[in-house]
Amino acid sequence: MIFYDFFSGCGGTSQGMREAGLTIKLGIDLDRDSACTYRKNFPKAGFIERDIRMLRAKDIEPYVSSSSKRRPIVFGACAPCQPFSKQRRGHAEGDARKDLLSEFHRFVRTYLPEYVFIENVPGLQSVEEKKGPFARFIRLLTRLGYWHAHEIVVASHFGVPQHRRRLVLIASRLGPIEFPKPTHGPKSARKKLPSVWEAIGHLPPIAAGEIHPEVPNHQAANLSELNLRRIKATRVGGSRADWPEALVLDCHRTFDGHTDVYGRMAKNAPSSALTTRCISLSNGRFGHPTQHRAISVREAACLQNFPMDFEFLGSLGSTGRQVGNAVPVAMARVFGEAIGAHYRDHRKKVSR
Repeated sequence: MIFYDFFSGCGGTSQGMREAGLTIKLGIDLDRDSACTYRKNFPKAGFIERDIRMLRAKDIEPYVSSSSKRRPIVFGACAPCQPFSKQRRGHAEGDARKDLLSEFHRFVRTYLPEYVFIENVPGLQSVEEKKGPFARFIRLLTRLGYWHAHEIVVASHFGVPQHRRRLVLIASRLGPIEFPKPTHGPKSARKKLPSVWEAIGHLPPIAAGEIHPEVPNHQAANLSELNLRRIKATRVGGSRADWPEALVLDCHRTFDGHTDVYGRMAKNAPSSALTTRCISLSNGRFGHPTQHRAISVREAACLQNFPMDFEFLGSLGSTGRQVGNAVPVAMARVFGEAIGAHYRDHRKKVSR
């Protein structure tokens, strides 16, 4: 099976699909650093570094025709989720990224891939309800004769050590398709959810502002003296509620919201959902469980299930953003395996 990654970013979906046994053929994204990261980690795949709005459907034809001995094709599209996230609720109007999923229509109509995989924030489904980008995409799939299913899933139930809710859609032209069963949690054989410490506990300690000389991307952002005092005053799994009065920010004295900011992760539970600012102490519960700093880029990558030899290129801020934007690898792998199993079942049926 051949995989094409639209809005690929650094390649979280591609890595998961590769681990599921698919051949990665093409990545498409406009971000320069993400393109460099993708090319380094998928050297045999093509890459188009361009805004999808400027890309014609026929521009990817060489990558499709060169791979066709009629091996089944899988298109994945994980359009930028920021316009639909909770943090930007009420601010999506006028955001140029809001309708990027509709750009994907042209490629599906032209090439009719056997399978489609979509991942995004749950807010994509609710925006404008029947008139929004997700509803329009569902109608397109129906018109083109696809069977499809979509659900809001919890990433930790698919092997990701994060409390992360995502909207996932899978579609097939070859017959009805169902969601894979969870690999972890109450509806699986493995009741225990993957934890932060299982993901990052093996990494060597570093200080705030330090770069490990041997582990790629094991770099942590620096902290001011005041923020260093704050993280030292925060217990494992704790928050700013642990601080003495002298350390409390003025803006928090009369405001009870955003309780995760400046918080530490718990060791033996999934983390909160990573964001593009996941290496910043002041932007979420991104404090290391035991060390006095925010998590490093490598630790964030481990929480997204990237393998240790997957290297991210760019500045500290850019690599953190790439990791936070990525589709969790373990979740993509489970859905890739489900698509592969569906195709094998299809072949058995048609060969009878």
